[in-house]
Parts: sequence; structure tokens; C-alpha cells
Amino acid sequence: MRDFANSWQFWALLAAAFAALTAIFAKVGISGVNSNFATLFRTLVVVAALAPLLWFTGEYQSLSTLSAKTVTFLVLSGLATGASWLCYFRALQLGQAGQVAPVDKLSVVFVAIIGALFLGERLSLTGWSGVALIAGGAILVAVG
Repeated sequence: MRDFANSWQFWALLAAAFAALTAIFAKVGISGVNSNFATLFRTLVVVAALAPLLWFTGEYQSLSTLSAKTVTFLVLSGLATGASWLCYFRALQLGQAGQVAPVDKLSVVFVAIIGALFLGERLSLTGWSGVALIAGGAILVAVG
């Protein structure tokens, strides 16, 4: 079990579980509030939770230790995250969580394609088959 807790699979499964809870909690929480304001509030909660975690675990590091490339791509990632959250909350406000979340997971398909095209990552035929199934499943849930 100790090896599993140090594996990417363990953390990816936890991320998926928390993402599922995010969709359900957000769907309930955005009732009667502007989706953009709800996104801001959620972001403040994330910051309020992460700051003490970094402080108490000693994992905070000075921004001066970051390279320009790291800063640039973390800023871009942050902007993409913010845009994703804004769109996600608006979609949850307009649609059912059980339909919105699977369509949002088309990001898996986009990551596989972008990773192959720009990062040189390679998936096996089985891996690409899984990506295709994710895409198909998301589409079926969205229209069903």
C-alpha cells in the first residue's frame, strides 16, 4: 500500500474523486448566486486552504527561486484554470452535473492530443482506444 500511495495512479484517483465532489458541491452551491462570483469565492477558499498547508509543511518557496519559464507557464496555467472554472460553473448553472462533468472530462482527450502533438508524448494503441472511448462516452452522456 505504501508504494501505491507514492504512485501517480493513487493521486490521479484522488483527484478524480475530489473532482466528482467538486461538481456535486458546486451544483448545489451555485443555486441563487452568479456563477462568476461563485468561482471567485471558490478560488479564495482554495487560496485560504493552500497557504496554511504550504506554511505548516515547509513547502513554501520564495518566488525568486522560480525561473522565468516556470513563472510564465504557471501564470498561463492559472489563467487557463480560471477560465476553465468560470466556464465550468456557468455550465453547471445551466445544465445537469451528470452531463456537464463528463463533457468537462473531454479535457482528457484534449490533453492526450496536445501532449502528443507538442510534448512528444506517446500513447499505445490501447491508450488511444481509451481516449476514443472517453470521447465517445462524454458525447453519449451529453446528448443522452
